[in-house]
Amino acid sequence: MQIFLVGGAVRDQLLNRPVTERDWVVVGASIEEMLSQGFQQVGKDFPVFLHPKSKEEYALARTERKSGKGYTGFAIDCSQTITLEEDLSRRDLTINAIAQDEKGQLIDPFNGQADIDNKFLRHVSPAFAEDPLRVLRVARFAARYAHLGFTVADETLLLMRTMVNAGEVDYLTPERVWKETQRALTEKNPDVYFSVLRDCGALKVLFSEIDALFGVPQTATYHPEVDTGVHCLMSLQQAVKLSEDPLIRFATLIHDLGKATTPVEILPKHIGHEERSLPLVEALCQRIKCPNDYKELALAVAAWHTHCHRALELKAASVLKLLLRLDAFRRPERFEQFLICCEADARGRTGFEERDYPQADFLREAYKVCIQVKAKEFVAQGISGIKINEAMHRKRISMLRDYKKSRL
Repeated sequence: MQIFLVGGAVRDQLLNRPVTERDWVVVGASIEEMLSQGFQQVGKDFPVFLHPKSKEEYALARTERKSGKGYTGFAIDCSQTITLEEDLSRRDLTINAIAQDEKGQLIDPFNGQADIDNKFLRHVSPAFAEDPLRVLRVARFAARYAHLGFTVADETLLLMRTMVNAGEVDYLTPERVWKETQRALTEKNPDVYFSVLRDCGALKVLFSEIDALFGVPQTATYHPEVDTGVHCLMSLQQAVKLSEDPLIRFATLIHDLGKATTPVEILPKHIGHEERSLPLVEALCQRIKCPNDYKELALAVAAWHTHCHRALELKAASVLKLLLRLDAFRRPERFEQFLICCEADARGRTGFEERDYPQADFLREAYKVCIQVKAKEFVAQGISGIKINEAMHRKRISMLRDYKKSRL
């Protein structure tokens, strides 16, 4: 029995990144031997074990042979004769196919260290094409390591494109698509994830609503970058600067989906794109089965972001109406998320990246003004029932008027 450290732990050591978890591969062992040494078997599709003390994962060396469509159609061989190199050969990228023995020596049969030095994400073998999930994984790794200068190797991007054209990504389940996307949204450059998917054609298959934005023009005065798809990726970049919250990043990315359906005769203007965005956001979120909190924030941003941009121009009654429609008084945390999304949208334009966004602070203060109005004040005056809400509404508008005047 031989045990090797493999995968991400070895890769991140070589990249001088913190190692968050360690995975091990065991060569020359059987299931019975692992169990006899106190390991707990947890793998369903192939034997994976938890160490009796560290609880780290130990997997028997294995090979995989394609036996069907998609990412589940594989025949697994975990026999004791499988070598370390055979196990490493089934991995996705060369940088993930490096092992380390108990003496600290590296085993690198596919030149992963050279690709680390040269900043390439390169597939190990043609077997890469057997698993469509790897298209998403490569895009996610590109998002993770873009700040270090990593790019997808040309031949790997070509292979990914071939897989997409062959219909392999059509077999990915919504759950797997969302899991990889959600993880990508937490990386340093999530915009790169969507760019790589677009480069290989997978964006059109999996996120058609986003893909449709590219090539759609906007008014150059307000959007010097012109291209709507480019604007959405720029907005996502700004969201990353403003927040680590993946909900904010996702909602910012898809806030303008309706611009893809703007009638050609009114381009480059996008009158009414907010309303047209809502069914597209609904359809996308339902198809990839993202959690409700992601969908709800995305819908709020799509519907009301232009009102936020115009906040300083709104009358007091319209400001209160916006706060109520955003459910700010019951969900202040989501209201704050909304404001950050709108700021990211405003800054996600060429030349606007560092511009102040006073609208957000104005609405934050407007919210603080409104929450000073309490129902008990009117109960004490003998007011009851629905008239309490009416009285609170009137006073909030009055206080908002005074607040707006104080800013002049």
